[in-house]
Amino acid sequence: MKYYILALSLFSSVLMMAQNKTIAFGEKLVFSASYNMSGLLTDIAEVKMETSEVKTSKSTLMRLKCTAATYKEWDNFFKIRDLYESYVNPKTLTPYLYKRDISEGGYYKFMQYKYNHKAKLVKSLKRKKRKDGDIWEEKKNVKIKPSTKDIVSTLYYIRSLDIHKANPGDQQDFTVLFDNKESTITLKYIGKETISTKIGKKECYKLAISIKGSDLLKGNDSNLLWLTADANKIPVYAKFKIPVGNGELKIKSVEGLKH
Repeated sequence: MKYYILALSLFSSVLMMAQNKTIAFGEKLVFSASYNMSGLLTDIAEVKMETSEVKTSKSTLMRLKCTAATYKEWDNFFKIRDLYESYVNPKTLTPYLYKRDISEGGYYKFMQYKYNHKAKLVKSLKRKKRKDGDIWEEKKNVKIKPSTKDIVSTLYYIRSLDIHKANPGDQQDFTVLFDNKESTITLKYIGKETISTKIGKKECYKLAISIKGSDLLKGNDSNLLWLTADANKIPVYAKFKIPVGNGELKIKSVEGLKH
């Protein structure tokens, strides 16, 4: 799942001040995820991205929920049931709580971040299942940069940027906290491209993704993301190349768009 989320996850410093005028409560995006199996791209899982309203005693938050599940015919081969979610300020998309709950082929891991942006600190909780079935738990405080986000809130935040102001070759770095480590993801704006999708032919912003100091994503401009060049900036297509192969993410359906 982390590869799909990274694959889905520009520009001058003024764009970093973007406000959310793109994403509404009740948005639902559904994708098919494919992986190269013996030289053929094969659909193996469904990925969903959903937003909802969550009211607390002090404020209203937006829940950004991403799930991935293998299709039933692949469960016996490698069963995936993953959940990533971030609770954010609906206007700025600043995260306050992040959870990652993954189950992949018998491997289980849970991560939780509670943000204290004023103190530039995250309270982290990690749980993993040992080979004997027991659950191992670790709690720690992680220092973060002022702009650090989790991978889910970063992906949605990118959609809120004024990408139409960017020129081909412009790029922007984003600091993402993943597995208690800050990483720098760089997005480069390549230009506009019109592609055919399940929801019609769409003019898109084409972006290249890379991670500084990591070999998680392979190749030069081999990891690409297409966002619709409209007010919704929907991720409709992604290609990724990782150490163990390559795959794609394609939009299947959309609901509850803001525009």
